[in-house]
Amino acid sequence: MTETTTAQTPRGTATRRAPRATRRRRRSKVAYLYVLPAFVVFAIFLGVPFVQTFQYSFYDWDGLSAATWAGFANYLSVVQDEELRNAFAHALVLMIFYSVIPVAIALFLTALISRANTMRGMSFFRTALFLPQVIASVVVATIWVSIYSTDGLINQVLRAIGLGDLARVWLGDYSTALVAIGFVGTWLNIGLCLVLFLSGVGNIEPVLFEAARIDGASARREFFAITLPSLRGQIAVALTLTIVSALKTFDLVYITTKGGPGTSTTVPAFEAYNRAFNTGQVGSAAAVAIALTVVIMIVTALISRLQPKDAE
Repeated sequence: MTETTTAQTPRGTATRRAPRATRRRRRSKVAYLYVLPAFVVFAIFLGVPFVQTFQYSFYDWDGLSAATWAGFANYLSVVQDEELRNAFAHALVLMIFYSVIPVAIALFLTALISRANTMRGMSFFRTALFLPQVIASVVVATIWVSIYSTDGLINQVLRAIGLGDLARVWLGDYSTALVAIGFVGTWLNIGLCLVLFLSGVGNIEPVLFEAARIDGASARREFFAITLPSLRGQIAVALTLTIVSALKTFDLVYITTKGGPGTSTTVPAFEAYNRAFNTGQVGSAAAVAIALTVVIMIVTALISRLQPKDAE
């Protein structure tokens, strides 16, 4: 009897567990129903246009007449066409101003703030720095066009301090136009990065800072030993957001310079727009858009490696 009961016990357990596993699978299927509406919207408004863009990239088409098969010619032009190469090179330059400089400045400010025990007006400080992210980019671009103009704020300040010889039309000069747009991106993204980093510092156990200070750790040592390692996740998010914004920049360039003077401030997104709607090169524009998407995906995948393992 004992042997029989022992032998039947696993079967009974398996029988009881089977309905539980079935219920879990049913719950999983129901959960997908909640995701389905968002997936349908994504497929209609993003998935279908992306597939069509990918299809157009293999054709020579002006958007009106019959399209002709071009194979990979449009993708080869992305590499061989000097204007397109320069556009991608300009995007890489903007990455420095949109991402590297804001992240570095925000980390420096975070180190100062985290070292201080208290700081009055922190809420106002965060709001003021984050405000550029709330303002529409069209408004931001228009404001900076005024600032960079001949009689704008920058030139007025230079003349007031006796440096009038340095005054110029910043957005109309071949040597300064791209850098001028880059500084607008720096101004936009510092607040975003700082808010992310300050929220990350708020999650660090205060006892770690107290122990470091009791041991006599310097501000530099405290930052590199405690603050910076704890902000890996926030740094990865900041880099992803800022680098992607640099690579897909369009509105700032379109409003401030329209790619000029000459082609000194063209970027991939502007080239895609210009070729599709101004020069009738829809196939080439589609190839530029697909190439830009691939670059963004690769960069995002590389940055994701910075994420701490427990956050993935």
